[in-house]
Amino acid sequence: MEDRKNREIEILIRARYPILYIVTWEERRVEDLLAAIARARNKGFFKWSSTEGLKSSIHEGRFSESLKQPVEILDHVMKSTSSAIYVLFDFHPYMEDPIIIRKLRDLADAIKRSRNTLVIISPELKIPHELEKEVTIVDYPLPDYEDIKKLLRSIAEEVRRNPQVQINITPEVEEKLVKAALGLTLNESENVFARALVMNNRLGEEDIEVILMEKEQIIRKSGILEYYHAEEKFGQIGGLDCLKEWMLKRGAAFSEKARRYGLPQPRGILLLGVQGCGKSLCAKVVSSLWNLPLLRLDIGNVFSGIIGSSESNMRKAIKMAESLSPCILWIDEIEKGLSGMKSSGMSDGGTTARVFGSLLTWMQEKKEPVFIIATANDITLLPPEMLRKGRFDEIFFVDLPTEAERAQIFNIHLAKRGRLSSNFNIPSLVAASEGFSGAEIEQAIISAMFDSFSHDRELETTDIINAITETYPLSRTMAEEINNLRKWAQQRTRKASSY
Repeated sequence: MEDRKNREIEILIRARYPILYIVTWEERRVEDLLAAIARARNKGFFKWSSTEGLKSSIHEGRFSESLKQPVEILDHVMKSTSSAIYVLFDFHPYMEDPIIIRKLRDLADAIKRSRNTLVIISPELKIPHELEKEVTIVDYPLPDYEDIKKLLRSIAEEVRRNPQVQINITPEVEEKLVKAALGLTLNESENVFARALVMNNRLGEEDIEVILMEKEQIIRKSGILEYYHAEEKFGQIGGLDCLKEWMLKRGAAFSEKARRYGLPQPRGILLLGVQGCGKSLCAKVVSSLWNLPLLRLDIGNVFSGIIGSSESNMRKAIKMAESLSPCILWIDEIEKGLSGMKSSGMSDGGTTARVFGSLLTWMQEKKEPVFIIATANDITLLPPEMLRKGRFDEIFFVDLPTEAERAQIFNIHLAKRGRLSSNFNIPSLVAASEGFSGAEIEQAIISAMFDSFSHDRELETTDIINAITETYPLSRTMAEEINNLRKWAQQRTRKASSY
C-alpha cells in the first residue's frame, strides 16, 4: 500500500497539482519521500515550521532564511521562480485565518504557472470551505505488514551480534509480532521492539504484551475508545458450547495462512439474550483466546454537546480501531445507543441517525480486520438494518443456563473463591437456582460468603441455598419480556448452547 501511495504523490507532483494536504503522523517518512522525489526530478526541497522557519534539506547552506510567520512563507512561495517542493509542517491551525485562506487561494493560482508544489503535512485534517477546490487531500497510511516485517528483521539482524540478547523468532512468532505492531507508526514500532529488548534481553512471542501496552497508550489518548485488559480465560465461561466452538474455529482466521487458504476475515457477532448470562464475559474471553487487543466503544463518549462533534467522534473511533487492527471492537448494550434513531430527526436534528448511519455503513463495507462483538438485551430497540446479513457473521441467542450449565457455573465461581466444589451439594444448588442467570448465581455465592464470614465459619451449601431463596431472579420479575425475546429468537438466531 505504501508503494502505491508513494506513486500517487509523485504523480500529483509531476502533474503540477498546486497544493497537497498529506494527513499523517509520520512526518519523517513523508519528508524522506518528498526529498527523494525532489532529487529525482531535479527540484529544490524546502521545509517550513513555525519554530525553525524555512530551511533547505537538499542544498544545505545554499538557502536558509528565518521566515517563521505563516504569511511570510506564503509570500515567499508566491514570489519564488525556482522549481521546488515546499513542505509546511502543522500548518492547519493557521487555516482558519481569513488572510491565510485568501493567500492560499491566490497561491494556488500562481503555482499552476510555475513548477512549484506546496505540501502541507499534518496529523489533523482542517480545510476551510473556500479551499476545497484548490487543495488535494492524501491520506498517508500507517506502515503495513511488509513494512513492519522489514523493520523487525533489520532490528533482529542488528542485535544478533550481541551474545546477551536472545532472538527467538520463528516464522509463526514473526507473524504474531508484526500483527501485534500493526497500527503503530514505524517510529513507535521501533521504540516498542527496543523496549522489549531492554526489558527482557530477548525478542520473541512473550513480548507481544509489551507491544499491546504501547497500543493502550494510543487508545487512552483518544478519550472515545477504552482499552480493556482481558484477563478472563476460556474456562471461566459456563456452558455456551456452540458459541465456544464457533470462536475456537475462528481463532486463526486473521493469520496469513488463512488468507492463502482463501478464508475471509471474520466480521463480527451480535450476542442477544438475557441480562447476566455471559455476553460481556464472552467478549473479554475472545480477546484472551485470540490474543488481540480489546477496544470498548462507549456510545456515551461519542455524543457530546458540540454540534457536529458526535459524527466526528464516531469517524475518529472507527479510524482508530482500523489503525490498531487486527483487534476486537466491543460495543456493549448497543441497543441503548440506537434507541433514539427513530425520533432522531425531531429530538436531536438527526445526529443519532447520522452517527449510527456511519457505523452501519462501516460495518458493511469495512476491509480492515476489526472483529465486532455487540451485545444487546432488548431486540425491539434495534433497527432492522442492524440485523441484515453482512453486518455480522452470526447472531447468537444467549438464554438462561440449563441445569448442566448451572452446575458448571457453580463449579467455576466456587473455584474462583478458593472452594472445592466437592465440599458442596451441587445438585441441590442447581435445583434451587432454577431460572437464575450466571451473574445471579455469582451474587448468591458472594452473599452467602458474607453471611458465613459474619458468623466466623466456613461457607456451606445451606448458606448458598438461603441466599438463592432470598433472591428474585430476572426470569421472574421480567418473565413476559424474556418469553417474548425467546419467541423472537427461536427462528431468527443461532443458539449459543446445545443443552
